[in-house]
Amino acid sequence: MNIVSCTTWVKRGIAATLPEKVELTPKELEEIIKQTQSDLQNDNSDKEEDEEEEEEAIGDESDLEKNKVKKNYDINNSSMETDEYNFDKYDKESGDIHCNIGNIVSFGEDGKDPLITSAETDDDSEKEDDIIKEDDNLVLIGHVDGDASILEIFVYNEAEGSFYCHHDILLPSFPLCIEWLNFDPSDTMPANLCAIGSMTPIIEVWDLDLIDCLEPVFKLGRKPSKKKKLTRIGHKDAVLDLAWNKNYTHILASGSVDQTVLLWDLENGKPATKLDSFNEKVQTLEWHPSETHHLLTGCADQFVRLFDCKLESNVKEWQTPGEVERVLWNHFDTDHFLISTNNGYLEYYDIREDSPIWQVKAHEAEITGLSLSSSYQGLLVTSSNDSIIKVWDILDSKDPCVIWEKKTNLGALQCLASNPDIPLVFAVGGDNKAHNFKVIDLSEISAVNDRFKKRETIYMEMKENCKKSENYNTKEEMMEMAEGMESMALNMVNSGIGDLMKYKCN
Repeated sequence: MNIVSCTTWVKRGIAATLPEKVELTPKELEEIIKQTQSDLQNDNSDKEEDEEEEEEAIGDESDLEKNKVKKNYDINNSSMETDEYNFDKYDKESGDIHCNIGNIVSFGEDGKDPLITSAETDDDSEKEDDIIKEDDNLVLIGHVDGDASILEIFVYNEAEGSFYCHHDILLPSFPLCIEWLNFDPSDTMPANLCAIGSMTPIIEVWDLDLIDCLEPVFKLGRKPSKKKKLTRIGHKDAVLDLAWNKNYTHILASGSVDQTVLLWDLENGKPATKLDSFNEKVQTLEWHPSETHHLLTGCADQFVRLFDCKLESNVKEWQTPGEVERVLWNHFDTDHFLISTNNGYLEYYDIREDSPIWQVKAHEAEITGLSLSSSYQGLLVTSSNDSIIKVWDILDSKDPCVIWEKKTNLGALQCLASNPDIPLVFAVGGDNKAHNFKVIDLSEISAVNDRFKKRETIYMEMKENCKKSENYNTKEEMMEMAEGMESMALNMVNSGIGDLMKYKCN
């Protein structure tokens, strides 16, 4: 297996110019190894407890029968030749069956590994690559290669035409979704963090400004343990999607296979609200751009639901022609949203209406990627398991047009993300073992460039206000600004967007 399962971008100017490298002392490394071994033993202990409970449920008759068989086996083998190598008790031997990494790593008095004798040489070009420039974007990639699950942090620079892996982080489980956020509960300053949902119920949050880190900054969720008398916190199954509330920065939403959505309070690392009005796994969710309490969800039960999280109830729901793969607010007109399904349908909705404005059969397989340009109104990109990527013009709200399409060599496409700073740049990932990720610059495609390059943007005023809010240094100030932005965004919708939607496809 070699697959890129999820991806997202980090805006320019966010990352540290020179990310800090984590250098562990021998004592710190030894503590991490011991903690890892302890965690592994606890996991095995919990598994053994579960197995014991299952065995107890078998019944007395079955247990007696097993004992008889075992007794006869012991009698028949008592006269056999002595087991020279004690193979009979091999499975009963106590001790740690896991690799003892602590025995492999050794350090001298100077804190260096005596087994490494060659002197390290610094390469000027490598030093230059370590520096993240003001006009660099970070691209976060959830990559699974064989048994290894990795978070890869790439640097993309449009002006220089550069794209390279800056550093990576080894993950404990298959990554399913990535969400960037800047809220660190241990610091008043905005951070550069990445939350990852995986095949496990635990959400991990990693610091992107740290290189060679072995542990996340913090985790959301906890597995139950009878041995330690710990109850479960959070989800019971895999986390399929994450959505960070950019207005209330201490809130992170997560959707899971366990048919629930949890709203996490990052201040204390615990779920503040649980939404369970679902009949299947929750596959996608997104916060409204301006209505700070409104959360849009898509479920495998073929329903899209809009929740008012302040009231903890769903405002409205719409039935779709298939399992909902992605939901996406139109940030140019926030009364509208898009959905994609597992059977290739694409639909466009007005939240004030009960039926979709339009519905098209966009792909022959599930539509796994749904992304709007950061600043060109009407520019929509879709990607699918059919390996095809399509560019749409949806400015005419009743007549979507396909501008360009291409069958890629990336395999079945799994994820898609738009660059927040460059409106015609998108990243897409697939499952082709030889080539599974690409950054696509649509400005190089004449049909797309001619159609959208001259189109005016309508998001400039909101962007300017967002930039002002980023200048606030504390979380408290950012929260006050968020409350004012809600009314500002609604005024924009009422005054300007209606006029712009009068434009038709050229």
